[in-house]
Amino acid sequence: MFNSLSDRLTATFKNLRGKGRLSEADVDATIREIRRALLDADVALPVVRAFTGRIRERALSEEVSGALNPGQQVVKIVNDELVGILGGQTRRLNFAKRPPTVIMLAGLQGAGKTTLAGKLAHWLKSEGHRPMLVAADLQRPNAVNQLQIVGERAGAVVYAPEPGNGVGDPIQVATDSIEVAKSKLHDVVIVDTAGRLGIDEELMQQAADIRSAVNPDEVLFVIDAMIGQDAVKTAEAFLDGVDFTGVVLSKLDGDSRGGAALSVAEVTGKPIMFASTGESMKDFEQFHPDRMADRILDMGDIMTLIEQAEKNFDEKETEKLKKKVEAGEDFDLNDFLTQMAGLKKMGSMKKMLGMMPGMSQYKEQLANFDEREVDRVEAIVRSMTPQERTNPKILNGSRRARIAKGAGTTVTAVNQLMERFTQAQKMMRSMTRGGGMPGMPGGGGMPQMPGMGGMPGAGGGKKKKPAGKKKGRKGGQSGNPAKRAQEAQALADKKAGKTQDPVGSAFGGVDLGKDEEFDPANLPKGFGGIFPGGKK
Repeated sequence: MFNSLSDRLTATFKNLRGKGRLSEADVDATIREIRRALLDADVALPVVRAFTGRIRERALSEEVSGALNPGQQVVKIVNDELVGILGGQTRRLNFAKRPPTVIMLAGLQGAGKTTLAGKLAHWLKSEGHRPMLVAADLQRPNAVNQLQIVGERAGAVVYAPEPGNGVGDPIQVATDSIEVAKSKLHDVVIVDTAGRLGIDEELMQQAADIRSAVNPDEVLFVIDAMIGQDAVKTAEAFLDGVDFTGVVLSKLDGDSRGGAALSVAEVTGKPIMFASTGESMKDFEQFHPDRMADRILDMGDIMTLIEQAEKNFDEKETEKLKKKVEAGEDFDLNDFLTQMAGLKKMGSMKKMLGMMPGMSQYKEQLANFDEREVDRVEAIVRSMTPQERTNPKILNGSRRARIAKGAGTTVTAVNQLMERFTQAQKMMRSMTRGGGMPGMPGGGGMPQMPGMGGMPGAGGGKKKKPAGKKKGRKGGQSGNPAKRAQEAQALADKKAGKTQDPVGSAFGGVDLGKDEEFDPANLPKGFGGIFPGGKK
């Protein structure tokens, strides 16, 4: 959703990189570009004015003028302010001291309340709760039936005593559901209320009456993240009429500009608590303002990746692989298959790759990423015999032809997979020896993910040129005088122990260099589920 905004902000910050000091003109030019980017993203004008005003004030203060790298400091300020307008702290659900906890959903018709009720129930079940869905939307045609279908998909009980379609009293249904939940030991009750195509007095009165009847612990306002500045007016109307406690963004995976997410929390003063990011029941996550700000600024979202890995990777299998690597045994195709299965459980590969820092420069490759390629790779590996998976060296031409036929693919595809697997083996061996990890800067290229095409740094970069005559070059130097001078300066800096920002980093990241060693034990806590030897 934030692709356009992210691209604009990243391009703006690149102009600041490398400047020893920032003049007032530099700051004003940066603020002007940020303002344009936010307005293009359909962020509410009052929010844009307040946001850019705070950034300008801080950017012209001693906080930036005294910094060693003013450009990086401005990026940090923008990041801090983005976190602020997105709500600041992560807001979690307030559970009742005496169950059941009552959660009421409110919002316009078409915002996605009913589907989101199922997703919330599914998420609560994964957290160890026993939710019950309540069909209190008795106006919209087939709303009750839809909630029953959604509840079945989520694995949650649905309380629906009335058929709906204009029949029944929603206030009585909501009131009775509390006693039913107590008798059947459900610790969370999610009340799905009716919406309208627009704000009207009848809608607000019904929502207010249900709130008074059930006295909910949380009132979540569900808003379509794709409606832009209209989200602000709708949110203000519901705040006055129902007084909600938190916001849930639906359809955050859409291709709109994302103005709602950056406007609603600032205008209403109520935190964004959850976000719906797809059509599956699993495409639902707690909203973290700091992580969303990092995504917008193309800094990635490593923490979410770690949490997903911890949930979906089998701890026993990870421990088994760790011991195998530590013992010096080779990573084989059975291990490769296990890792692929874990990745599939984590969800969309596009989404996961998009959470990596600096991926905006590979937007075209990500757009062309083929999710089905992962299944094709799995089919190839499963077409091998147990002996071939354990000892891939025996895969000669005839065996590869048989495997290709069994997987319904070509020998070329099998050969490409084996090349990627060989790279993965080398990476594991390097980690065992404590050497640099392939794929880190200067480390020789990450094993290419299936379906990635020619993404730089993913094993699909530039191919080596065939040996031949060197035109006008000596000792492998560039033929461009300016580039030769740059290479000479880089070599001199390296000898002097100086470091430079890696090319392509908009935020001054640190290049590990070829002399640095990768040690999984030095990674942040949570990487144990991804790299053997990392902290759990």
